[in-house]
Amino acid sequence: MKRTITALFGFLLLATPAAVEGQSGSGNGFDYTINPDDTNTITITNYTGPGGAVIIPTNINGFTVTRIGNGEASVFSAFSLSSVTIPGSVTEIGAGAFDGCADLSSVTMANGVTNIEDYAFSGTSLSNMTIPPSVIEIGNAAFENCFSMRGLYFTGNAPAVASDAFAGNITMVYYLPGTTGWSNTFGTRPAFLWNPLIQTGDGSFGISNNQFGFNISGTTNIPIMVEACTNLASPVWIPLTNVTLTNGLYYFSDPKWTNHSSRFYGLGFQ
Repeated sequence: MKRTITALFGFLLLATPAAVEGQSGSGNGFDYTINPDDTNTITITNYTGPGGAVIIPTNINGFTVTRIGNGEASVFSAFSLSSVTIPGSVTEIGAGAFDGCADLSSVTMANGVTNIEDYAFSGTSLSNMTIPPSVIEIGNAAFENCFSMRGLYFTGNAPAVASDAFAGNITMVYYLPGTTGWSNTFGTRPAFLWNPLIQTGDGSFGISNNQFGFNISGTTNIPIMVEACTNLASPVWIPLTNVTLTNGLYYFSDPKWTNHSSRFYGLGFQ
C-alpha cells in the first residue's frame, strides 16, 4: 500500500502544470503574461483597478514583475491615474506603457529600470521626475508632449537618449556631480549641473534677527527644495520652500526654528 501511495504522489507532482511562456494571468488588479526568457517573471499588460495612486507590486501570484507592457496593451491609459510607483524588479517600461495617461502627475521609479521605451510617458501631466542611475536608454518621444514637465533629475551617468525624447516640452535636465557623459544639452534640452551646497563657513550660517539661516550656493538658476527634519535617526523630511539660485546664491531663513528642540536641513529636487 505504501508503494502505491508513493507512486501516485509522484504522478501527481509530474502532472502539475508548469509555467509556460506567453501564458496569461491576473492578480492584484493587474493582467500579465509570462515572459519567454524567464518563466518565473511576468510582463504587466493591463490594469483593472480603480485608478488613483497605484503601486506596482514586485510579485504577483509568485511571479516577479520585470516589465510593464507596451503597444496595443498601453497600461492604465483608460484609467484616471494620479501617481505610479514602479519597483526595482522592473527593468523595462514598455513602448507606450503610460501613453495618454493625462492625469498622471507623479512617477516614483526605483533603481532597477534600464530602459524607458518609445512613448512610455508621452502625453502625461508629469511636472518633474527623478531618473535612477540604472537607466541606460530613453527611447523616441518617451516624454513627448508632457507640457507640464519642468525638470528631469538624473542621479546617474548620462543614458543614451533619442533626439526627440522631449519633443514639445520645456523640460530642463539636471545631473549630479561625479556622474559622467553629460554636456550642456541632453536630447536637445538644456542640461545643468545640480550642485547646491549649504554654506557653513561664510558668516551667513546661524541666527540673525531671531531666525536661523544660511546661504545656498550652486549653479545659477537651478531649482531647489529646502527641507527639514527633527530626527536624523528616523528622518521624515518636510518641504519648507522652493527656491531658485538666482546668480548662483540664495539666502534661506527659518522663522519657525524655535518651535523645535532640534532642526536639521537638507536640499532636494523640486
